[in-house]
Amino acid sequence: MPSQHFLTFFFFLLISCNTITSSSPPSSQKDDTFEFVRPMDRKLLGINKKEKLSHFKFYWHDIGSGKNQSSVMVVPPSLKLNSTTGFGLVNMIDNPLTLGPKLSSKLVGKSQGFYASACKDELDLLMAMNLAFIEGKYNGSSITILGRNPVFHKVREMPVIGGSGLFRFARGYAQASTYSFDLKSGDAVVEYNVYVFHY
Repeated sequence: MPSQHFLTFFFFLLISCNTITSSSPPSSQKDDTFEFVRPMDRKLLGINKKEKLSHFKFYWHDIGSGKNQSSVMVVPPSLKLNSTTGFGLVNMIDNPLTLGPKLSSKLVGKSQGFYASACKDELDLLMAMNLAFIEGKYNGSSITILGRNPVFHKVREMPVIGGSGLFRFARGYAQASTYSFDLKSGDAVVEYNVYVFHY
């Protein structure tokens, strides 16, 4: 009968459609196939402006003595090596950044991170710190420094590897020179000059 042929054909179509549908990947699998990198328009991130070069000068206070320490040893130096450089030592810091060399000078930010004694033969520190500013339009923005600091050199240079806020895509370098160092307490004041390209 024609009606039976029609029903048979109809069921065949249904089965065929279900087979095709089930063989295609589910929507969640399709989402996994997107590319994890894509080109972007610079304007969307606000970097269509001309890049500028800024010079920041401030004083970094490393305070390891007294009741209001800003630098705290979290890993002691290795005793096995009997190193005169304190090799292996790690200090966490939340050091004040001021406009002048006195601690009472205007606070412009904090240096947050750590430094570690990374040389057995001389006092070379690995510096990893964020310069988090609180002054003016730079309030809430930060510059990140990661580099080698040979403490007894007159001027030490470390790279600026990035930043946040107004310092997104930042690059440049910082120069540090010791302003004062107290042998008894270990407290130090270091002058920093930071030259940074940013948008």
